[in-house]
Amino acid sequence: MTTRRHFIQGSAAVGAAALTSAFAPRLRAAGDERILVVFELSGGNDGLNTIVPYADDTYYRLRPKIGLRRDELLVLDEHYGMNPGLAGMHRLWQEGNLAIVHGCGYEHPSYSHFTSMAYWHTASPNSGDAYGWVGRLADALEPEPRANFLINIDSAQSLAVNSRVHTPVVFDEPERFQRLALAREREVLERVAPGGSGNPARDYLNMVAASANDASTRVREAWRNYESPVDYGLLPAQLDKVAACIGAGLPARLYYLAFRNNAFDTHVQQRDLHQRLLTYASDAVAGFLADLERLGAADRVAVLMFSEFGRRAGENTNLGTDHGTANVMFLAGQPVRGGHYGAPPDLTELDDTDNLRHTTDFRRVYATAIDGWMQPGTSETVLKGRFDPFPVFG
Repeated sequence: MTTRRHFIQGSAAVGAAALTSAFAPRLRAAGDERILVVFELSGGNDGLNTIVPYADDTYYRLRPKIGLRRDELLVLDEHYGMNPGLAGMHRLWQEGNLAIVHGCGYEHPSYSHFTSMAYWHTASPNSGDAYGWVGRLADALEPEPRANFLINIDSAQSLAVNSRVHTPVVFDEPERFQRLALAREREVLERVAPGGSGNPARDYLNMVAASANDASTRVREAWRNYESPVDYGLLPAQLDKVAACIGAGLPARLYYLAFRNNAFDTHVQQRDLHQRLLTYASDAVAGFLADLERLGAADRVAVLMFSEFGRRAGENTNLGTDHGTANVMFLAGQPVRGGHYGAPPDLTELDDTDNLRHTTDFRRVYATAIDGWMQPGTSETVLKGRFDPFPVFG
């Protein structure tokens, strides 16, 4: 059955549809379950110019031209300030709803976007896995297939949501979300109903086809009925689509989305570009959490933000930064106990490649979201090892 499912996902393009409720007879109210939204800042966000250690003179020696001065920053405390583009997230900090986790990375880091992202997607650095950590979390939360349980908003499915049990709902433009088919096939596909043929293989295929119809219909309706006065900034970064699905009562407990096109790969003339990118991401997150307040769902949603690696400690000759190692991660939302977590890397103790030494295994942050928020005692199974959570969730 698993082999057949994967064959269907690959050949029939049904990765955009969840399995039908025929496999999940228990029906739960969408409003009583916790939700995790994972937001990927693809390209390798520069953590040092995101959360700036302005009180450390070494920072300015490493970055004499692109370093951000105290009077430019949104000051957090006597040691750190935020990039001026993070006004939306600064408000979350002031409200106590933003956790900053320092020094996140892993041993023997890869500087390849593709390889490092695969490690973060699978939570298996220097090895990898057939399934993503979000997909494994879905399996742990719900061991039987459940319709519309796992949603990935992107133009293609992320490895992070690859699941043994669940078929993710994957879409990019909700108003156009439907199963691909020739015009002469569509009428037949829309009439497909699960079960009843007496042939298990045919029943399975019919069930998946019916599920695709159901998922696409629900997503299109959710987006069509969604209207919000909340300002998400210039680039909502797909978070408004998450809000539409939550507002419509879809039963998804896990959402995965990414800032597109490796945008944070800032090798050249970084300062203005990086600030603009952070503005887009920050305004979108702040707008999303404000929208959840409007929808009455703010107390059951948390957001996890990460990037596949940080940047080098020193600036390059093009006034940018090259691929690096340790980075900051964020947890945001009403349930979050805001503050600094993890030990910041020592800027005077770089490794033999002049990169930051990571102080926090990134899987500790995943464990924090899993055990602290989604389901206590689950992270060791999902992450295939024990990683102590931070006390981010009360």
